[in-house]
Amino acid sequence: MYKRMLVLRFPPEITDKPIIYYLSQEYNLCFNILKATILPGEEGIMVLELSGHQKNVKAGLKYLRSKGVKVKSVAQEIRRNDEVCLMCGACTGICPTNALYVEQDSRQVIFNPEDCKGCELCVAVCPVRAMEIRFSKEKVLI
Repeated sequence: MYKRMLVLRFPPEITDKPIIYYLSQEYNLCFNILKATILPGEEGIMVLELSGHQKNVKAGLKYLRSKGVKVKSVAQEIRRNDEVCLMCGACTGICPTNALYVEQDSRQVIFNPEDCKGCELCVAVCPVRAMEIRFSKEKVLI
């Protein structure tokens, strides 16, 4: 079983189409949606894990691109710069894997890198840019 962790960006004109359903049915692929914000008439974003036979995954990705979906492989790791982090918690609400969460007793933002899938959503919302992208040779996807 071949797996890919992906970030998909859907153009507004196709957000009302059953593209992921078609991907599953026509290419015999399994998917696990980790986070999605898709509204009709607006750009959509989805973080998902796609799995199946390698040939089918590649064909499915070709199909997505042909529909205008921007496909980005998650091939990096996210790290937090503790010297910069304000512990504001902005990252915790957007993290699809709960790798970032607020510890109730201490009110500290905890980052568990083992649970992080590298989707970069936390990087975009961090007001002080404490979340950083580091490319990892161990996580490079084909």
